[in-house]
Amino acid sequence: MEYHNPVLLKETVDGLAIKPDGVYVDVTFGGGGHSREILKRLGANGKLYAFDQDKDALLNAIDDDRFVLINENFRFIKRFLRFYGVKKVDGVLGDFGVSSHQFDVAERGFSTRFEADLDMRMNQDGELSAYHVVNEYDESDLRKMFLQYGELRNAPKLARAIVNSRNDRPIKTSAELKEVLKPFMVRHKEHKILAQIYQAIRIEVNQEIEVLKEFLIQTEEVLDKGGRISLISYHSLEDRLVKRYIRSGLFEGEPEKDLYGNVSVPFRKVGGLIVPNEEEIKINNRARSAKLRIAEKI
Repeated sequence: MEYHNPVLLKETVDGLAIKPDGVYVDVTFGGGGHSREILKRLGANGKLYAFDQDKDALLNAIDDDRFVLINENFRFIKRFLRFYGVKKVDGVLGDFGVSSHQFDVAERGFSTRFEADLDMRMNQDGELSAYHVVNEYDESDLRKMFLQYGELRNAPKLARAIVNSRNDRPIKTSAELKEVLKPFMVRHKEHKILAQIYQAIRIEVNQEIEVLKEFLIQTEEVLDKGGRISLISYHSLEDRLVKRYIRSGLFEGEPEKDLYGNVSVPFRKVGGLIVPNEEEIKINNRARSAKLRIAEKI
């Protein structure tokens, strides 16, 4: 639990409506908190497959014959389930975003609190790092990234400042990046602005939006009828995609109607939006922005 304190633990696993002999997937294994709770509810014939692209998470592997940990990005969920001979599952759990461990290990570069090299790779073997984004992206791409993924109105000024600075020398560390962007830190809002900047770079480095879209489309394919998804998002970009896909099976536009005005959608939502209570937020401050949505395959 020190590796990652699981958010909305009971609510998320409850949302899967676990069948003792069912097959389930935890696509964000991390410290294994959600996986352990699923295993508690599975019988001897149940099965749990877990994904995590971060090799640090492998140290938390659970010694249980019913459990398989796959060291891959969950964008490949369908491919690797097929590799293990699994065509349909009864439920998929996802707790998106950065794990507590990734935030707390300074050299990973995820946290605004620490001095570190610009990295932010969830997969430590990935080729694209924060250093490459900050130092090699065109100004237009930086501007687009800050606007789309950080929702920063002054994205053009941020991008220009980075480009002007790196023309003199590369921006190698979090401290150097903060110094470059210091003029844009509004008093009493520094932490929020920095968090938005880091979020934008992190999403780009890890292709988080593209990964989420690919994953959601595949959940429709791997879930058996009546199977459930139980998904936690931490920022509005993710939550909007999850909410929209559950509602319409699309990321933009509206589903087509048949001759009788009916629409065919892959899921029906189960209950409403679930957020942590004050007690959980007090224990784990990182839970404050969590949003849980549950849906069932039609």
